[in-house]
Amino acid sequence: MLASYANAGTQYNQYRQQSAMTAAPGELTLMLYDGCIKDLKLARMYIEEKDLHLANENSKKAQAILDELMRTLDMQYPIAAQMMNLYEFIFGLVVQSNVKKDVGMIDTALELIIELRDAWQQAIRLNRQRAGAAASQV
Repeated sequence: MLASYANAGTQYNQYRQQSAMTAAPGELTLMLYDGCIKDLKLARMYIEEKDLHLANENSKKAQAILDELMRTLDMQYPIAAQMMNLYEFIFGLVVQSNVKKDVGMIDTALELIIELRDAWQQAIRLNRQRAGAAASQV
């Protein structure tokens, strides 16, 4: 029975990897936001459960995602500098929450990331609607 769970986990990881490799850039950003939210929620839960090792591991995963979001910003656009400042602020919150084991800081970081994810999701939805409307006019 344990082998079937391990196999299911492997299959899921392969599916996630394939999804990431075939996703459009906008979808990849959405996946990064979702991953960051998941890892922050887990870090919060593990802090509350006093499992500091797992809290640290999930916090570091969220930090890695934020680092990726910062590295992929196209700085030729003015909004990118503002996004960089926001990502750096959130990154600092995550680092400090990990050091201090402070769920309040995680909550603040989560609120900001969820807002960004929701806005990004809305932008993708609007872009698809525009693309669909343009295609129907051709």
